[in-house]
Amino acid sequence: MTVLLRRSAAVLAACAVLAAGCTEQSSPSAAPSPSPAAPSLAPGCSATKVENGPLPEWARAGFSGDARAVHVLGVQGEIAAVLFGHPLTYDRKDGASNKILWVGREKYETGTLTIKARLEGTGEPVLREVAGGPGPSIIDLPQAGCWRLYLSWPGHTDTMDLVYAG
Repeated sequence: MTVLLRRSAAVLAACAVLAAGCTEQSSPSAAPSPSPAAPSLAPGCSATKVENGPLPEWARAGFSGDARAVHVLGVQGEIAAVLFGHPLTYDRKDGASNKILWVGREKYETGTLTIKARLEGTGEPVLREVAGGPGPSIIDLPQAGCWRLYLSWPGHTDTMDLVYAG
């Protein structure tokens, strides 16, 4: 009987430790958490994978061959940003543009691609829109740095980080 009581006490103690670890604690100095629709992307642009290679099969419409291009995929894999203006630059003096082709993974109703961009994921958002939904665009942002983009278009959302150079 003593062994059974010790095992029961050990199980209860383990449950208490697990429950304490799962309890949400907040303090006045805690940073606000992102909205439920926006997944966490920590640690930001350092983790953003800018690829220069084959596009995913679903993003190759209009391209030929193996469809190699500089691109970034959304965190949820719902959208690709094909960066024709790579590297993106906040103040283009070279005559080039920050051309981004947005390609949605799935079909969507015609509508607007809304981009809420926040420098380093904080502060007031900078709003940009692409009429007609994902497609060709010029996306200029007001300063250099790591920008967190919250993307939404009819029936879909995704998030990604993009770096704009100085």
